[in-house]
Amino acid sequence: MRMVANRGFTLIELMIVVAILGIIAAIAFPAYQQHVEQTRRTTAQGDLMELAQWMERRYSSDFDYRDGTGNPSLPFSWSPREYDEANAFYDISFAQDVTKDTFELQAVPKNAQSSDDCGTLTLDEQGTRGADGTDCW
Repeated sequence: MRMVANRGFTLIELMIVVAILGIIAAIAFPAYQQHVEQTRRTTAQGDLMELAQWMERRYSSDFDYRDGTGNPSLPFSWSPREYDEANAFYDISFAQDVTKDTFELQAVPKNAQSSDDCGTLTLDEQGTRGADGTDCW
């Protein structure tokens, strides 16, 4: 009689593989989520810096951060700009009234980004960066 070797996996072997995959997923998924939040935050920071440069160009031509009507406006008001406003992750606006010599921009998280620990990001005419959390810029 000839013995035929079984080919396949036992239930124990499959359970060990599933357990290992579960452990890896439990470690990797939160790290992935943090990376995605950080990427969205970095995009918003870049947009704030672009808008601050835009405001400085306005100031260099008119010596006033406000437009001709006295009402400041921004070329875009959400981040990332490639999305539509409803699906963006940050709303960008002025944090306070714009004067002739001062402005402060803010990026307020929304949608999936609203749980970000850094919260609202700010940038003013002096280049002062702010956030609700620490180590956010």
